[in-house]
Amino acid sequence: MLRSLSFSAVLMASASMLGAEEFRWAETTDPQTMDPHAVNSAAVLGFLNNVYEGLVRRGKDMSIEPALATAWEPIDGGAGWRFTLREGVTFHDGSTFDAQDVLFSYERASSEAADTRSWFAPVSEVRVVDDYTVDIMTTAPNPIFPDSIANWMMMDAGWAEANTAVRPDKDNGNFATLNANGTGAFQLVTREPGLRTVLEPFGGWWDEAEHNITRAELTPIQNPATAVAALLSGDVDFINPVPIQDTARLAANDQVKVIQGIEARVIMLGFPHEAEALKYSNETADANPFADVRVRQAVSHAVNVPAILQTIMRGNAEEVSQLVSPAMRGFSADLAARPAYDPDRARALLAEAGYPDGFSFGLKCPNDRYLNDESVCQAVTGMLAQVGMRATLDAMPVQNYWPELRADNYDMYLLGWSPGTFDAEHPVRFLASTPNEEKKLGSWNFGGFSNARVDELLPMIQSEIDDGKRQMMLDETTKILQDEVAYVPLYVQPLVWGTQANVELTQRPDNFFLLRWVTVN
Repeated sequence: MLRSLSFSAVLMASASMLGAEEFRWAETTDPQTMDPHAVNSAAVLGFLNNVYEGLVRRGKDMSIEPALATAWEPIDGGAGWRFTLREGVTFHDGSTFDAQDVLFSYERASSEAADTRSWFAPVSEVRVVDDYTVDIMTTAPNPIFPDSIANWMMMDAGWAEANTAVRPDKDNGNFATLNANGTGAFQLVTREPGLRTVLEPFGGWWDEAEHNITRAELTPIQNPATAVAALLSGDVDFINPVPIQDTARLAANDQVKVIQGIEARVIMLGFPHEAEALKYSNETADANPFADVRVRQAVSHAVNVPAILQTIMRGNAEEVSQLVSPAMRGFSADLAARPAYDPDRARALLAEAGYPDGFSFGLKCPNDRYLNDESVCQAVTGMLAQVGMRATLDAMPVQNYWPELRADNYDMYLLGWSPGTFDAEHPVRFLASTPNEEKKLGSWNFGGFSNARVDELLPMIQSEIDDGKRQMMLDETTKILQDEVAYVPLYVQPLVWGTQANVELTQRPDNFFLLRWVTVN
């Protein structure tokens, strides 16, 4: 209650000083950093797409379109891509954007310190041809490369060097953690982590503005009821997400609007494939039951996904069997069916694996990252307990969650994945490839799943230009991941946004909220 009153008081004071075109919004997750190369998460990348820009960008329909590059074409028989850069672009501090900034941004974003490093696994070299031409060479022909770099954001080399931010530092932070200097439609004015982040339009932006915002302020609100109250009182103009249980109530209110869609994000359960023993088990301190595929199969049969969708998601999500949704390029139509809910089969599989009485373990889950994430994990915990898998749930803010996963402090975990390329190759590269720092592969494969055939197929998938042949490879990969139960995909997350009735905006399936498409009437 105290938090709600304090939040309201801050907004009322702000509103009294600003005009009608001030835009205030609230999200569950505050971006961890203002550094576009430090943290590869949708919360960070979605927000920073308002401030920084890439060579290409995604339009309202998710198609790739020119941004800081005006054109691109394959060169040397498919050995690379030539990008023609946009002239006359300036960063927010007035410095000029050119090819040296592209080279610097590549070196920075692909460095060992960068969380975006794996994006550049296919890249062998970046060559500056002249001030406004850059060649990006790949290890093999890569027909989807331009799609893969829509969220690779350009930084000013001079600004980073002057402020000792030549490399990202996601652990300790540096100048770029709290400050920004992009070329985007909005520039950073104030950054107070966990409290507020203020943006203002950049008057020198190269593109034509489609918004009428004079100032935009983001305030993170973890409590869903507080966010809904703020929207209904007019304290904020937009909230993301709208709690599923409040959707109908808000939709019936003429003062606000509910905007619904289906996100590209697949929610799944992950396992510690390469761990020798569980971290949080009393009975199996010297063993890892999840290393046995039969135990992972038992999990897939024990979780009643239709019940989760009906009770927790109120029918607003879609069950899924793969690491991508049916809307993504490369989805395997013949493998669309997910394992049936069958607790008896789950118990039989556990017995076959040598665990007739089940076992205890720890389940890690975020409580502020995905829609109803903690509630879903609570439901999963109850369902697994019915077949003998007794989970101790540890739910936490996402800022603490990712370090726990990277430190292998889990026995099972919840993960959501939205492919930045809208292609099935993306999760194979990040989630299912054998982790390899040198090759920049498997950077989000926390459990260390490894399959030699998947590793063999990935570069062929990346370089195949024949759609039919490529789909056959993706089908084979999907079949392997399903047979091995590399993950247990659960559902495709819904998108539910709430706005004041006088707000017009664009909702994209990647859940990126872009201020440049917002109009306050």
